[in-house]
Amino acid sequence: MITDGALARLVRASADRTAAAESEVCDLCAAPVPDEHAHLYDTGQQEVRCVCRPCSVLFAQGGAGDGHYRLVPRRRVRLPRVDTEALGVPVGLVFFVPRADGTVTAEGPSPAGAMRWEVDAAAWQQLAATCPQLAGVEPEVEALLVNTVHGLDHHWIVPIDECYRMVAVVRREWRGLSGGGRIWPALERFFEDLTERP
Repeated sequence: MITDGALARLVRASADRTAAAESEVCDLCAAPVPDEHAHLYDTGQQEVRCVCRPCSVLFAQGGAGDGHYRLVPRRRVRLPRVDTEALGVPVGLVFFVPRADGTVTAEGPSPAGAMRWEVDAAAWQQLAATCPQLAGVEPEVEALLVNTVHGLDHHWIVPIDECYRMVAVVRREWRGLSGGGRIWPALERFFEDLTERP
């Protein structure tokens, strides 16, 4: 479970919308960042970090940081239905993250944060062969986000920070053993608010 850095701040901000925007700072230089700011993925710590505009420019071409930090892209692509059954994940709300080493992880939200398990990489490659957009998913920083709970049919390629934002929604709204009555409307709003972005 990821508990430090930008994800922890994202969870706290989702739980308490009264937090002042000016309290957000760049995790590299400590400069204030606006509400809409870029993120870096820290490959060593496996967490997302907030970054100001000047610092994000350093990582735009992937050369800075010797691969330790990767700039999280902003694109969001809605896909037609993707048959993820072959990936062997028995849940309807999950995101799949290809890794730089060729492995693929599936992560699902829970009241305690993201639960992670490994997916058969060959099965992912076969799925990517049937859906060409999946072959272009950037390792570590983009994911296939799927929601088929309650008859929904959402399949997206999104930045990894959107996945963690969804995890934060689950943590904020979960009540009791089964999630309670607030969780599903909140998740529906999350997916309704997703828009395509090149």
